[in-house]
Amino acid sequence: MKLWEQILEAMQAEKEAYLSGEELAVRFGVTRAAVWKAVEALRKQGYEVDAVPKKGYRLSGNYDVLSPENIRSFLRTEYPFQLVCLDSVGSTNRTLKDLYGAEGADGTVLLAGQQTAGRGRLGRSFFSPAGVGLYMSILLRPLLPLSQVSRLTTMAAVATALAIEELTGRHVDIKWVNDLLMEGKKVCGILAEAAMNVENGRLDCVIVGIGVNIRPPAEGYPPELQRIVGSLYAGEPAVPNARSRLAALILDHFADLYRHREPEYCFNAYRERSFLLGKTINVLFPDGSHSPATALDLDEDYGLWVRFADGRETKLNSGEVSIRPEQGEAVVQGG
Repeated sequence: MKLWEQILEAMQAEKEAYLSGEELAVRFGVTRAAVWKAVEALRKQGYEVDAVPKKGYRLSGNYDVLSPENIRSFLRTEYPFQLVCLDSVGSTNRTLKDLYGAEGADGTVLLAGQQTAGRGRLGRSFFSPAGVGLYMSILLRPLLPLSQVSRLTTMAAVATALAIEELTGRHVDIKWVNDLLMEGKKVCGILAEAAMNVENGRLDCVIVGIGVNIRPPAEGYPPELQRIVGSLYAGEPAVPNARSRLAALILDHFADLYRHREPEYCFNAYRERSFLLGKTINVLFPDGSHSPATALDLDEDYGLWVRFADGRETKLNSGEVSIRPEQGEAVVQGG
């Protein structure tokens, strides 16, 4: 571990207390000049370090640096996540697959400060400006049949909802299948992609991408997104270290669901937050036709049961859900 990493951990552990240069030098067996250089290295990475004569150094609570060291300082889980942070990527899912898809370990996590080509379902783009959101992807090598891979999407949705609620103290709704809403606006999208081994026909890996809008960009959201997209913190400042805290909370809850919880626990948490149940929706069919229906319930496979106007009931196993704020109507595209 580098000296600046050791000093960062020491200051994070002490919270508001000052650590003198002499104390740090003795603790790590270096000179005070080396301590000063390490502090300067921290500042260059974006950490705000207060320095007071005769007191020493401490971290200011105003920094929001996305780094493995910062995220690990908030992690509670013992799951061996391997964290990689980059300033900017095209897509975290694509970059993670390209860099680690062949040989990366289960639990490799790529986080980026910006996506220039963020992707959602059905090839849609995901607006991912620098510094205001959390963009992360998790590489998994689960021992699951392909038919159950979709459960990782719902698992990620529940983990992220729990993490946001813990961070903000506000309720999160889940819009079937993979969007998270706060006060009716989308604050998070999730995209899971599976890769098969062409030689044996088995599941090779699953990459789960999670994008969260933490605060709006300074210039605001593009006009076409303003009515449907929101952020965790809109009219108030974000908590210190919001991105790193949220990343750690998501990984904590995901590891708990992935390794320890029974499927019923995740399903119940998902259903309790379901945004569509009881609402009138429009079911869009592949041929372009549509029909109004009522969203009734979810089954254990996360299929959405609906009842059409003629009384006929059916289950949608896949689909895309969008909201029309001007009509108060949800739209489901059946698959």
